[in-house]
Amino acid sequence: VQLQASGGGLVQAGGSLSVSCAASGLTFSTYNMGWFRQAPGKEREFVAAIRRSGLGSAYADSVKGRFTISRNNAKNVVGLQMNSLGVEDTAVYYCAATKSVQWTTMGQYNVWGQGTLVTVSS
Repeated sequence: VQLQASGGGLVQAGGSLSVSCAASGLTFSTYNMGWFRQAPGKEREFVAAIRRSGLGSAYADSVKGRFTISRNNAKNVVGLQMNSLGVEDTAVYYCAATKSVQWTTMGQYNVWGQGTLVTVSS
């Protein structure tokens, strides 16, 4: 089982960036998928999640209206489009998978990727 995140990088404040996560070794369409992030010196936090069907998503208040989560079950990929980025969005972004009905709860995620670094400069 593997979740491979990619697409991180350096972007200026106000800019946009898209990260994606490719899943392998699991039946992707049976998992709810989430994005989490961990900023330097801070705890990991929930960013966004999407139901296994793709019909239903949830966002942290801090990213609502700026970030969009999506998935393609045919390609086993989940993405996160990030717009209007601010320096506070600088973090390592992790994708994760869960079969739990508590799909917005970080502790319910039991499959994790390695993370991709997003750096927003002022």
